[in-house]
Amino acid sequence: ELQRLPLKLIYIESICTDDSIIDKNIWDAKVTLPDYDRYRKKREKAFEDFKQRIANYEKVYERMDEDHMSWVKLINNGQRVVFNRIHGFLPGRIVQFLTNIHAIPHSFYLSRHGQSEYNETLKIGGDSSLTAYGEEYAQKLAHFSEHTICKDANGEETKARLWTSSLQRTLQTAKYIAHPKLRCGDGHEEWLQMDHRIYRNLDELYAGICDGMTYEEIERIYPDDFRRRSEDKFGYRYPRGESYLDILSRLDPLVMEMESYREPLLIIGHQAVLRLLYGYFTGKRREDCPRLSIPLNTVIKLTPRTYDCEEERISLMDTLMQKDGQTEPPSH
Repeated sequence: ELQRLPLKLIYIESICTDDSIIDKNIWDAKVTLPDYDRYRKKREKAFEDFKQRIANYEKVYERMDEDHMSWVKLINNGQRVVFNRIHGFLPGRIVQFLTNIHAIPHSFYLSRHGQSEYNETLKIGGDSSLTAYGEEYAQKLAHFSEHTICKDANGEETKARLWTSSLQRTLQTAKYIAHPKLRCGDGHEEWLQMDHRIYRNLDELYAGICDGMTYEEIERIYPDDFRRRSEDKFGYRYPRGESYLDILSRLDPLVMEMESYREPLLIIGHQAVLRLLYGYFTGKRREDCPRLSIPLNTVIKLTPRTYDCEEERISLMDTLMQKDGQTEPPSH
């Protein structure tokens, strides 16, 4: 019946034979389901009940083996991926996405650069350096990275990653972060801690002919553009510049890589770019992203989980917000 509809049908099957993965997933995501509210103080019973539920499913479950159908099999949390009759751009993209995602909890840390000279003068865009206040934030961010991001729940050193844009203000914000070499596993693997990757994809939204202006100047010199931007902040494109939609296209490959990571990742970026990354992982409508609050001096920790995304905001400075040319208030 479904095959008569004007669409491509792809079946996705998840197979897990590794008991350690199954048990961890039950503890991480299943015992807190609304089904088990009655076991809130007895999680062991919830665990046992879900294991029995799996056993009942196994009695009637039929695996996908039909050669004439399109399907993807994810085996043991993505250790192996098998697909059959996958053709075309969108089906190929779906398979690419499925090969990158996994169920291992890990965190992303989003931070804007420290206060820049353009922030201080309320100008947008540009490639200005940090102010003295921005330098202070950079040093505090380095301390936070060393003692929080690079440590696991037991306080032990753990592998971590670092991304920035190619603009001066993010590079300067990252310059105090240390990059020691770690010995991992049996001691034969070497890991460069917080290995600094620079991506132009993370550069701030380019304001075109309005780059380096204040919003007051834009309103006075280009009143029609100022009005159009106010009416549709997501879709509006600056003359000879970019829109939020343009940023989405350049963030796409980076989001795919983020989904594949198992280590914590610190991204030092810019307001518009971080709004879209934040919106993606927290499930916000993309049209609402331009109004999200991403304040200066604040690290936003996101931990995607099976059914939601945990969020924590950590202020690293006594003053949560300085002048940055934006009118949106912080969300805390």
